Amino acid sequence: MTVRAEASGPTLTYSKMRGVVAILIAFMKQRRMGLNDFIQKIATNSYPCKHSEVQSILKISQPEEPELMNANPSPPPSPSQQINLGPSSNPHAKPSDFHFLKVIGKGSFGKVLLARHKAEEEFYAVKVLQKKAILKKKEEKHIMSERNVLLKNVKHPFLVGLHFSFQTADKLYFVLDYINGGELFYHLQRERCFLEPRARFYAAEIASALGYLHSLNIVYRDLKPENILLDSQGHIILTDFGLCKENIEHNGTTSTFCGTPEYLAPEVLHKQPYDRTVDWWCLGAVLYEMLYGLPPFYSRNTAEMYDNILNKPLQLKPNITNSARHLLEGLLQKDRTKRVGAKEDFMEIKNHIFFSPINWDDLINKKITPPFNPNVSGPSDLRHFDPEFTDEPVPNSIGQSSDSILITASVQEAAEAFLGFSYAPPMDSFL
Repeated sequence: MTVRAEASGPTLTYSKMRGVVAILIAFMKQRRMGLNDFIQKIATNSYPCKHSEVQSILKISQPEEPELMNANPSPPPSPSQQINLGPSSNPHAKPSDFHFLKVIGKGSFGKVLLARHKAEEEFYAVKVLQKKAILKKKEEKHIMSERNVLLKNVKHPFLVGLHFSFQTADKLYFVLDYINGGELFYHLQRERCFLEPRARFYAAEIASALGYLHSLNIVYRDLKPENILLDSQGHIILTDFGLCKENIEHNGTTSTFCGTPEYLAPEVLHKQPYDRTVDWWCLGAVLYEMLYGLPPFYSRNTAEMYDNILNKPLQLKPNITNSARHLLEGLLQKDRTKRVGAKEDFMEIKNHIFFSPINWDDLINKKITPPFNPNVSGPSDLRHFDPEFTDEPVPNSIGQSSDSILITASVQEAAEAFLGFSYAPPMDSFL
């Protein structure tokens, strides 16, 4: 493991290095957790809090937005029912259409698997989610938001594409582009930080993707290196749209407490209404992390980290250019009304002096050679995936017979909650 701490001055002693490693292990583990799970965990521990507003933040347990719950669940739709999936419609899709080859990712509600379509012989990333787990944590609205946002992404080069979605009695399936250049987080772990030209290239492609989402009145809300992938050539691909908020006009706001702890903007922590500038704060945090190796206000003590985000001035070391410093100060402005992007959104980012070397037309057309090539040999090259995932065996329960699965009341409730997914027979249920 490459140490991702800022080691300036004298060489670290062995004892100090052990401390750094412990911090980084905790850092990486907690970033894999969902925010609700994370908040509940730390709320039950005795972390010291200096400010009452931080204590108030840690008591949050439920989202403030209404959930798509149905008090009168109905039976699962039959396979013959046609459900409109827009341009991604494939009402006849089912799990047995695929060879599931490797686990390439895991989350709170399921797994992502590398799969080859038996008829097409194309490779896909198939995201398989447990309906029961989603309903238990009242996250169905976020899952449906993810599908809706994926359907709207028709041509943008830096957003992952959805090919189709479908469901069995107890699972949801997203069939997505297969991207195997690795998470940005994985590469940051290995290299500690990036040189400024590389960080600028990634930040420009990320900003382009965020600007496109904003043009559709979508706020992303969960930008972090784990949700930023590299394709086989080294271009950015933004993925995981579960926390997106739709229908946010230019001056519109929302107020749900959600995101990832290290990247939460001050206005989110204050539980104030916030707008699309929350994404530009996150862009600043990711750019800072690319240049320095850790998020800007990071602390192993989460209560202290929240206090830092709310009250601590931004600290920048002198090893970056003035234009990078100016952009970071603008993006990580605690007052969202003064933040870069508050007035003209993406155009302010695009026209900032830090991005003056970027030809934006060439960028969007992928005519700029990426500063790093993942050098993957083909779809089966998994060198950039974490062995934590790829070493896990693929579940082998695909071929269960239909009479071995009971349609319980919870399954019936789940079916009603996820309208818009075509339905496949339970005999193909798996995981």
